[in-house]
Amino acid sequence: MKKLFLISILIIYLIPNQVKAQNDGAAVAAVAGGLLAIGAGIAAVEQMKEQAELTATQWLLTNHPEYTKFSLKTLDFDGKKLKDMSTTSVITFKIRKFDFNGEEPKLGEKTVLFGFTSFGWINEYGIDFDKVKWFLIDSEEWMNMMTAYSKVASSEGNEHIIREALKNGKVVNRGIKGKNGGEDIDFYKIDGDMYLVTDYSPHMKFIYNERSLGIFLKETSDLIQIGRGDIIKIHEFFFDED
Repeated sequence: MKKLFLISILIIYLIPNQVKAQNDGAAVAAVAGGLLAIGAGIAAVEQMKEQAELTATQWLLTNHPEYTKFSLKTLDFDGKKLKDMSTTSVITFKIRKFDFNGEEPKLGEKTVLFGFTSFGWINEYGIDFDKVKWFLIDSEEWMNMMTAYSKVASSEGNEHIIREALKNGKVVNRGIKGKNGGEDIDFYKIDGDMYLVTDYSPHMKFIYNERSLGIFLKETSDLIQIGRGDIIKIHEFFFDED
């Protein structure tokens, strides 16, 4: 609702003064219609976010009953537009276990739940979760994934150096920025239609493209793309957030 209020104020401010002098009210009606459309889009995305969080929680409770105290939040719905949601190839959730003794919660293990989507996962009825494939990973598995990704994305072949850079540095748009005198690792600059591939596991191949981490799911032959911004958020969640 805050977003809708701010958008409303902005549109009203931008309406030329002469619009007020028009008697037919057409311009005002157009603005009102635009506001309704914006509000409907925001509400629809918010509803899908709540639906996704509920289904992710149900999946976690069903498949990982050891999770008895945890928080679960979507990582990548904020700022999404309704028209962009159908092309989203992965939804991610950050999960944090905690212990609770009746006072302050004591935060524990971090995990990230990936929901890899297939074509048609959003329809007129909302989200079709039969078209979503779930993967739960911890910080160790994320480190393994990012090491393999960084190895194919750069000229650095020493896994120890890559791991140290990932652990102590910061993932940025063009590579890994070392901290406290650590080495920088620059990713290759390649065209948007060029791809570098590595076979990561029996389930996945990783594809480096200048703008994303590509994950090719062998079972379904789906190519999933995780944007560089989401990669940075996930890495910060595992290694920078308290």
